[in-house]
Amino acid sequence: MTDQAGHDATTTRYGVADDLLLLLFQPASGTVSGENTLFYVLAGAVLTDLALEDAVAVDDRGARGTVVAAAGDTAPDDELLLPMWEYLADKSRGVQTALAAIGPRLREPVLDRLVARGDLRRERGRVLGFIPTETIELGDTGRREQLVAAVRATLVDGAEPTARTAALAALLSASGALPTLHREIPWGSAVATRAKELERGDFGADAAAQAVTRTMTAVVVNAVIAAGVVSGR
Repeated sequence: MTDQAGHDATTTRYGVADDLLLLLFQPASGTVSGENTLFYVLAGAVLTDLALEDAVAVDDRGARGTVVAAAGDTAPDDELLLPMWEYLADKSRGVQTALAAIGPRLREPVLDRLVARGDLRRERGRVLGFIPTETIELGDTGRREQLVAAVRATLVDGAEPTARTAALAALLSASGALPTLHREIPWGSAVATRAKELERGDFGADAAAQAVTRTMTAVVVNAVIAAGVVSGR
């Protein structure tokens, strides 16, 4: 897909899932934190992105639980958001059901988009002439550094976040990977406390207008934790 200027929308748009995967990437080791349960967290990021676009609705049905449904009549242009929107447009779904249905197909297209933009670099080769190998390195766009700085300002310096940064920090916390970023975002009790507030949707006054995003973030985080993504919480 291309925008009006002729740019490829799959590489120019920064989705929440893109930025979350980039934050979870560990430059020193070339690995992604929480690989075993990454699909839950990425799917949660997609739902959050749809909430930021007012393209999804949350319905608390009390004892029957919380369900999500597509909102609006226009499908999103982003190819990462479209499958989730179409899945929810078919009928309302439980959050965990939606995460499990869409999440397993997200890692590779998100990674491909990061590589296409230059945020990450991927080298493929073979060992012994036939065993395929893949090495991932941090690109030189500076995108990851910008994201780390924004999340660090929110969690460490007490800066008032945008709704998007608050949701991103909450998802990073829900993934259980926040302590692995200790060298970049110093881990401690104050950081843990603020991260928990964000998980509950307490974004602060500047993000008050994003009520759907706050609600969706809290719902997604609860679903991710309930699914057992983070053990021992």
